[in-house]
Amino acid sequence: MEQVTRVQLESYGSMKREILELKHKLASLGEGDSRLGSSVIKDYRKGYPVPQAVVGVDWERYKWQKEHYEKRIRALKEECDAIERYVEEDIEDSLTRRIFRMYFLEGRTQKEIAGLIHMDRSSVSRKLNAPAR
Repeated sequence: MEQVTRVQLESYGSMKREILELKHKLASLGEGDSRLGSSVIKDYRKGYPVPQAVVGVDWERYKWQKEHYEKRIRALKEECDAIERYVEEDIEDSLTRRIFRMYFLEGRTQKEIAGLIHMDRSSVSRKLNAPAR
């Protein structure tokens, strides 16, 4: 598997939260007046153009938003899956893998991890900052 960067690892939590936000937006898409759109047409029934407001459901906009959210969710899920595979499969050292999982995937602090694995916080920090093997 290709190498996952530090930036990707650090953005994992944000990506997971963004997926939840987009799912919520997708679920509430079209509620209330959000599906409505307005436009102005010219009415020629009197023989000359008369501007007239028209209000209705903007299906094209609704469809575009739905597709946009679904596409973004798929892309974020793929990137999160790649990061999870990297941590679980590509990090050979068990201790480093556990530290990476707890820190990047679960969002625990270095102090919490140190308490759980019975190490000092500086040792956890060194494992996190060491070049990937």
